Amino acid sequence: MPIYLHLDVVMAQRKVSLSELALKVDLTLANLSVLKNDHAKAIRFSTLEAICKALDCQPGDILEYVPENRDAG
Repeated sequence: MPIYLHLDVVMAQRKVSLSELALKVDLTLANLSVLKNDHAKAIRFSTLEAICKALDCQPGDILEYVPENRDAG
């Protein structure tokens, strides 16, 4: 999938732990870990909003679109 989550990078920049962020955004550690490790297939706007508020960032700081190379293969 050409959308990548860089939640781990933003969390490290802000020095916020997974458990601290989970409490702030009211997500389980397991669900937040899926996002942090870029294994999510979807994210709710309300979750994205809560993460951005907690980390004082913009969605573009967390999400990146990288087009797939159609010429490869």
